[in-house]
Formats: sequence, C-alpha cells, structure tokens
Amino acid sequence: MKVFDITAQAAEIARIEEELGLPETASDSKRLRELTRRHKHLKAVVETGRALGDAQSAVEDCEKIISENEDHELVELAKSELTEMTAKAEELEKAMMVLLLPKDPYDEANTIMEIRAGTGGEEAALFASELFRMYSRYAERQGWKIETMNTSPAAAGGLKEIIFSIQGEAVYSHMKYEAGVHRVQRVPETETQGRIHTSAASVVVLPEQEEVTVDIKPEDLRIDIYRSTGAGGQHVNTTDSAIRITHLPTGLVVTCQDERSQYKNKAKAMRVLQARLLEKERQDAAKERSDQRKTMVGSGDRSDKVRTYNFPQNRVTDHRIGLTVHALGEIMDGDLDRLILPLIEHDTEEMLKESISL
Repeated sequence: MKVFDITAQAAEIARIEEELGLPETASDSKRLRELTRRHKHLKAVVETGRALGDAQSAVEDCEKIISENEDHELVELAKSELTEMTAKAEELEKAMMVLLLPKDPYDEANTIMEIRAGTGGEEAALFASELFRMYSRYAERQGWKIETMNTSPAAAGGLKEIIFSIQGEAVYSHMKYEAGVHRVQRVPETETQGRIHTSAASVVVLPEQEEVTVDIKPEDLRIDIYRSTGAGGQHVNTTDSAIRITHLPTGLVVTCQDERSQYKNKAKAMRVLQARLLEKERQDAAKERSDQRKTMVGSGDRSDKVRTYNFPQNRVTDHRIGLTVHALGEIMDGDLDRLILPLIEHDTEEMLKESISL
C-alpha cells in the first residue's frame, strides 16, 4: 500500500484559513474565489489522506492479529475485517491518487461555445438549434448562466451559427468534452419516402479567463461597424450596431450583432476573440509537446466526429469511448451527465495509468 504524506497540504490549509480571515481578502472577490477553491481541494486531499491512513492502520492491525493469535474465532473475525478494510484502503488510495493528479488549469473557467450547422442544409440548421437547446437545459440543471453573444438564424428555421457563453462553477471541466462534430440521423419532416438523412453540426468550446492573458494590440485589429441582419427585433436594420473584428496577424474574424448597443457588441466580440486566441496558443503549445497524450478524449479537436444522435433508434453514441445510451429524448432535454460523466471517468483512468507507469 502506498503511503501519502499530507503534512504540506494541512499546513497550506492553515495558511489559507488565516488569509481568508483578513479584511483585504474579503474585499478582493477574485482572490477570495481562488482561495476558497484551493481550500476546498486541499480539504478533500487531507480528509481522504487521513481516512486512508486509518484504513491502512486497520489492515496492519488485522494482519498482526491473524499472524500472532491462536484464538480461531478472533482470527476469523480479523480475516473478515481484513477483507473489508483492504477494499476500503484500495478505494481510498485510488481516490487520493485522483485528487493528486495534475489539473487542467482551465477546468474552473467559464466557457464560450460556438455551434455551426454543417452538412445537411436545413436539417443541419435545425439540429444546431436543438444542440443549443440541449446545452441550455443542461446549464439550467447545473445552475449555470447562459449568455447569447451572436446569433445567425437560418432562413427556413434553426441556426446557421450561434455563439454563447456559459458561466458557473467548473464549467469548462464538463463542457470541453462537447468539442467536435455532432451527427444526427433521422427522417426530416420534408422527407416523403421515409429515408433517414445524416446531418451534422460542429461545436467549438473555448475556456474564458477572468483576466486578459493574451496581449491584443489595437493596431492588430480592424473593426468594422455595419447594420444588423436577421432576426432580432425592431432595431434590426435600423441602427449600425453590429461589430466585426478582424485580428490581422492571425486572420481570425469575430462578429456580434445581438445587442442594440454598438459598445456591448464590441465588448462581446472582444471576449470571443480573446478566447479564440487563447485556444490557438493552447493548440500550438500542444503540438510542440512530444509527450502529448493521445488517449485523452477532451482534446477539443473540432474536426473529430464525437457523437451520433440516432432518432429512429432512440440512441446516442459517443464514438470516443464507444458508449451508447438509449435515452435520446432525455439527453436532448439536457440530461448530458449520462455522457459527460463517463468521459470524465475515462480521462481520469487514463491519467492514472500514466501516473502509475511513470
């Protein structure tokens, strides 16, 4: 059995609790959030470590009784307890190793998501709108807040594109698994012969940092102002409030037109640009790392086919881990934990295998 020294974590908890009691910490909301999150994590480490230590001591006591005692009844009781405490110690050891795994630095971040209709024409646009509804319902279940940043409706209904943010606790740690190509297989309402069509929509998931981490120079931006188009209310086509920002060094283009205010549209566009540039930096860095893990399912590659939603068979299949769930209606209504939690578990298991093999 592995022994974990939690002295350092216990000492850090004491330091954090001391800092949390300072007036200047209470007035600094960002620092307060950071310390609270860290305290919560360290407390879980220390409590698990202590429980593991108790279980390991119980195992040693049972082994000692079995090896040194001649009382048959007492030995049998010790053997029974040894089996129970060994299983508990193994479970706690695994939990401890999970807690000590390196964390994705963006797991606690809010998230900007982009859904775009792909192959399939009108059906793809309808599917894109249904994905947005699915994520909205999931956010409601998690107690998260959704903010629409830019919408591009399709002429026949549905969405050609939608960009939105999700704000809440540890949003990115869950939503990063949604990045990629989502396929839908079903009979469209316009199909007269009952043939199943396959359409697709792509999902991009970007972590949004509280502080600006990517330097954007004003001279690197071209900002165009134009009149909003499409659905959006009476202000559409009456005011020049839509914003298009082009980042000249990378060629990235962001548009926002959902707000009446030119200023608000510009602020949202800058948030999206910031997130896209951060993601570009992350992707570039990942390509340079020769030891980059290929087994992780949350890589965020937008070209990967990640999931198929088959309506005639009431099933959803996640191709990354070979998971099939026959509950399409519930999932489309926001019960995404049926898919996301197994993906998180898979990633954790792969990370544990790597840490053990090192």
